[in-house]
Amino acid sequence: MTGFIIALLLIGLYWTLLYRGVSLAVFTGVTAAVVVALAATGLIGPVGFVITALVLGLGLALFNIVPLRRRVLTHRLYGIFRKILPEMGQTEQQALEAGDVWWEAELFRGRPDWQQLLDFQLTRLSEREQAFLDNETEQLCTMLDDWQVNFELKDLPEEAWEYIRNAGFLSMLIPKEHGGLGFSAYGQSCVVAKIATRSIAAAVTVMVPNSLGPGELLVHYGTKEQQDKWLPGLASGRELPCFALTGVEVGSDAAKMPDTGVVCKRSVDGEEVLGLSLTFNKRYITLAPVATLMGLAFRLKDPDGLLGDPETVDYGITCALLATDTPGVNIGRRSYPGNAFMNGPIEGRDVFVPIDAIIGGPKQAGNGWRMLFECLSAGRGVSLPALSTATGKGMYGITSAYSRIRRQFGTEIGNFEGVQEGLGVIGGYAYILENVRNLTASGVDHCTPAVVTAMIKYHSTEMMRTVINHSMDIHSGRGIIMGPRNYLAAAYQALPVAITVEGANVMTRSLMVFGQGAIRCHPYVYSEMEAAHNPDFKAGLVEFDRLLFSHIGYSVNRMVRAFTLGVTNAKLAKAPVKNEMTVYYRHLERFSAALAFCSDLAMGTLGGALKLKESTSARLGDVLSHLYMASATLKGFEVNGGTEEDKVHARWAMEYHLHEIEQALHEFVRNYPVKAARPLLRCVALPRGRRFHGPSDATNSALCRMMLGMKLDSEFGRRMTYDIYIGRGENDPTGRLIGAYEKLQAIDDVYSEFLRAAKHGEIEGESVEQQLASALERGVLDAGQVDAIREYDRMRYDVLLTDDFSKEYLANPLSEDTRRAEGRPVDLRQAS
Repeated sequence: MTGFIIALLLIGLYWTLLYRGVSLAVFTGVTAAVVVALAATGLIGPVGFVITALVLGLGLALFNIVPLRRRVLTHRLYGIFRKILPEMGQTEQQALEAGDVWWEAELFRGRPDWQQLLDFQLTRLSEREQAFLDNETEQLCTMLDDWQVNFELKDLPEEAWEYIRNAGFLSMLIPKEHGGLGFSAYGQSCVVAKIATRSIAAAVTVMVPNSLGPGELLVHYGTKEQQDKWLPGLASGRELPCFALTGVEVGSDAAKMPDTGVVCKRSVDGEEVLGLSLTFNKRYITLAPVATLMGLAFRLKDPDGLLGDPETVDYGITCALLATDTPGVNIGRRSYPGNAFMNGPIEGRDVFVPIDAIIGGPKQAGNGWRMLFECLSAGRGVSLPALSTATGKGMYGITSAYSRIRRQFGTEIGNFEGVQEGLGVIGGYAYILENVRNLTASGVDHCTPAVVTAMIKYHSTEMMRTVINHSMDIHSGRGIIMGPRNYLAAAYQALPVAITVEGANVMTRSLMVFGQGAIRCHPYVYSEMEAAHNPDFKAGLVEFDRLLFSHIGYSVNRMVRAFTLGVTNAKLAKAPVKNEMTVYYRHLERFSAALAFCSDLAMGTLGGALKLKESTSARLGDVLSHLYMASATLKGFEVNGGTEEDKVHARWAMEYHLHEIEQALHEFVRNYPVKAARPLLRCVALPRGRRFHGPSDATNSALCRMMLGMKLDSEFGRRMTYDIYIGRGENDPTGRLIGAYEKLQAIDDVYSEFLRAAKHGEIEGESVEQQLASALERGVLDAGQVDAIREYDRMRYDVLLTDDFSKEYLANPLSEDTRRAEGRPVDLRQAS
């Protein structure tokens, strides 16, 4: 019995050491002390002591005596690692090195420092940014009629273009010293989000120059001469920029880019000029049909060594700037990507530009892919999450309002559980998107978080897809009839653009999130790869040895932590707060440890083949993504004071994220390519099986009740609509809906009494008007109440109507006669 107790104590001791992740020196010292204590207490005799000391001593000596360890173990492992390490192409290496790691690294490493998240300061709008949002952005939104933009003009009205240029919408990221607005990433996000709730075409027009484009590339990499030449024009709106990257057959695989720039000399105005002969064929280029300045990505070749290095012919991806009226550039034709924003092809053959057209000058030759990746990393953390959040929050208000106004079978459709299944998802996703957008844009204001922006691009646009689909389902026929009354169709049509641009979602999820995240966020892997590539074998061996054994200790610790926290239902995990969210912090730490171990085992058993196992890496990427999004929700909850609305919304969000994490881990284990590893993975990652099943019906119903009763002027209502454009007036598509919703809220009790009386036969009549007359006659309602209900019923009916047109108008919507007959403004500069 004593031996059994001693064994349990030793297991507990060593399990604690491994759980806490003590150093090898501490582990060795404790082991030596244990052996001595066992001998001193007589639990092992002299012979047993000698044998134990020899066996453990030799083993621990092998690991603790560094020169011996290098000679016996590491030397051989280092040689194998150098041989099996897959070759990395230039573009792949530049992508890995681009940008920074940030909070996602804490989540990836299995032991997040929650205080770091709580101490992080979210960006707040400056006075100038708030004023721009309230005034210029509001003014632009009032100029836009989405039906006019997408169906009649298939373009923004000229006055909107002029206002966008003159008010500085295209220069939000350009510093003030160059004439721009110098807005924060968060400020840009709020402006784009607000415009998007009025017109996707206008939002994209504003978004692209403030994302990946000549302006950002010039600010970060341009020479002073280039900045002085181009930035003032970009800031004032005299220059309209586009960036030509994607080709007919080349999207994500930039290494296969066929577009070339060959270094050569030409005679220009009687002088010999060193320059580039550019040949390119680009597609899907936003703003191309109207651009005056073009950024161009191409492969730079210098066959004659004119740049001064005769050994280098192919410099790789390079970026240049040129005016679109440069001879040989063919530009101006339009594509139509389901929305009216400007997009089109650009072609050029033997287009000559001077060598200083390279962004940053000749010294930046070959650095184009890194430039693009870093700017793209920041841009997609601002622009597409802004569009997604705008859609989420817009559909939150619109669909919940419609669900109250629309009645079927004698009740508001929002009361049906089937409708609530979709409505709750809209509400939960909108809350998630707002918190994720706030944290991510604030992160971009501090660094260039490449991994975070990739994961949020994917998940935010996928959430937007789901939100729009649920909104369309709930609106039913009201959402599919095109016309000025329809506030859903334009967003629905434009959705595929967000899914495909800046890295198609299928590629972003399966290749980028974990592929880049695993290497950049891991504390040892990237450094181990650098050590393996060190041409000095001895120096590389020394560094590799240090990293390898730190890595082994890290992996063992994460395995023990993940299993322990899983078995104890995360009760041993630490939480930085004591409130309704405490339990969620603990579970996130548990899953963070599970991700760290699963990632290590995957990289260790699959090696370079992991990047070809896209479904495997994508599932680990999903775990990391949901850990990040869940932490954004927790951050938002703390910042906003944990209101009753926040409690319901955050609980829905956290139950959703934990379910998605468990589901991703389950699928990862179930489909892991090395079958022999599955039992270990299951035991560590999900020792008690799946415990989270997503938001319950009760949680979802509680969220829906809040949505259906939300007042726009409440604290939570203002927070969910501060960067949303809400039209006013009965000629505005959302104005008529919100007006009816607010009228219903004002007469809610009276209207409910009227409906109850009609249902129970206390008043007579088939029509509403007859029932109102009966209610007045019988004293159920007074005259003021009757007038209020009559006005609401008129507004309610108007909200339910859809548009219809004459065939003449549909055939020729710009004709003054057909416009006048349809009641559309004859002057196309007027919004209807």
